[in-house]
Amino acid sequence: MSNAVFLFPGQGSQAVGMGEDLYNNFEVARAILDSASEATNIDFKELLFKENDNLAKTEFTQPAILLVSMMAQKAFEEELSLKPKYALGHSLGELSALSCVNALDINDAVALVNKRGSLMAKACEGQDVGMLVSLGLSDEVVEELCLKERESGKKVWAVNYNTDGQIVIAGIKADLVELEPKLKEAGARRAMLLNMSVASHCPLLDSAVEPFKIELESVIKDEFLAPVISNVTAKPYSSKDEAINLLPKQLIMPVLYKQSILNIDNEADYYIEFGHGNVLKGLNKKLTKKPHFNISNAKTLEATINAIKEL
Repeated sequence: MSNAVFLFPGQGSQAVGMGEDLYNNFEVARAILDSASEATNIDFKELLFKENDNLAKTEFTQPAILLVSMMAQKAFEEELSLKPKYALGHSLGELSALSCVNALDINDAVALVNKRGSLMAKACEGQDVGMLVSLGLSDEVVEELCLKERESGKKVWAVNYNTDGQIVIAGIKADLVELEPKLKEAGARRAMLLNMSVASHCPLLDSAVEPFKIELESVIKDEFLAPVISNVTAKPYSSKDEAINLLPKQLIMPVLYKQSILNIDNEADYYIEFGHGNVLKGLNKKLTKKPHFNISNAKTLEATINAIKEL
């Protein structure tokens, strides 16, 4: 079974009904959801399985995504005991990765990302912020356009390096709207505002950094079963001190997802994405030729295990 890299998605992968099949089919998934509901006073069955307005709010979106990822990963672990070579998450997913390697208790992680979401929302209060995806331009062209805009007083930053030709930009929504036609003039195949209520991974979240660091200090453990890849450095870390140093910076610095995959791909035999959908599979198609599996329900879990056994 060789070297597996465990992947965990971030905000934007949420959907009503996610995790319900896992909850219905795996006792460990039920126990995780019920325990998290009790520990946090958030009714996750209501949040995940029924139509509601809260799932779109970042303080609820983040724990919901993390919880479903952990339900999937622990259900998989019960069926097949497999230690990852590395764990890697996209943005919020880095906290899921820490839970996966036992550096963060699941209930602590759910409460932590609920707090993270609240701090991010608070930092953006009173500002009409947003995020925009650019498709078809090089990193350098997008960075140069953003720099020119900032030099003229605008607030826009390249923040998610997802895959070749796909970069997400965060900032003040009006400034992003003005940037849109300039990206298209430069040759972008598409430039589109995303349905996001925060401006992640940029200096607009400065006020969230210190409070989040304080939250981290009491819950991160020095018990890494495997290294986690940092979004900030695209390199592995495996200690509490490194986690407490890097994770607050992640709020205001770009997510180097593309660079992370490229840095570890020669050590990976395949990737397993845990959680709803297969967002990261779409990104990885341009970055690696290695097999990519996704586990979001009983059917995909069984298919993944069968495929791994045949590798």
